[in-house]
Amino acid sequence: MTSDEAATEHSEDLNDPAQGAQGAQGPYDVDELPEDDALERVDLGSLLIAPFAGRELRLQVEEQTGEVRAVLLADEQGAVELRAFAAPRGGDLWGEIRPQIAADTSRRGGTATEREGRFGTELLCEVGVVLPDGTQATQLSRVVGINGPRWLLRATFLGAPAQDQGAAGPWDDAVAQTVVRRGNHAMPVGEQLELRLPEGVQQVEG
Repeated sequence: MTSDEAATEHSEDLNDPAQGAQGAQGPYDVDELPEDDALERVDLGSLLIAPFAGRELRLQVEEQTGEVRAVLLADEQGAVELRAFAAPRGGDLWGEIRPQIAADTSRRGGTATEREGRFGTELLCEVGVVLPDGTQATQLSRVVGINGPRWLLRATFLGAPAQDQGAAGPWDDAVAQTVVRRGNHAMPVGEQLELRLPEGVQQVEG
């Protein structure tokens, strides 16, 4: 939804009643998950995604390489796209890239406004788009960055969770229940952490 890459989508129904409670302290590093956490998560490599009632898990896969580029939780009202990136230990990568996202939005003729949210400073981005029928519209997105131990989790909300603060709570809960697996290998700062298809799921060539 927010990716510029040519991608196909794999989807999996996560219609499970288990949800994170409002006020959860996540997202979590895989080595710092609370001992009493009993949620069964879908293992996507660098991201482990908890069930989210009524939403579907989708994977954006780059057609040319077969690489999974993003994870989305979506329903008919909106979506959140999740990506994780390598970050310096103890650094503030979100503070560094937030102005870059705002500048890129401005170059595309849009606006980006900072505000404080559940996870700290976030961006509200508005960009003009052309709909399939040729009419002009404005796409609103809410971009959140959470600094972890040597990783950054970036969540981009579209639709209702970006437009309506009252509807955002359960979507924020889903982000809070996400687990990041950084790994111990060296990586350049800002490089996206590897995602993979769930075990037993294979890409189908079109």
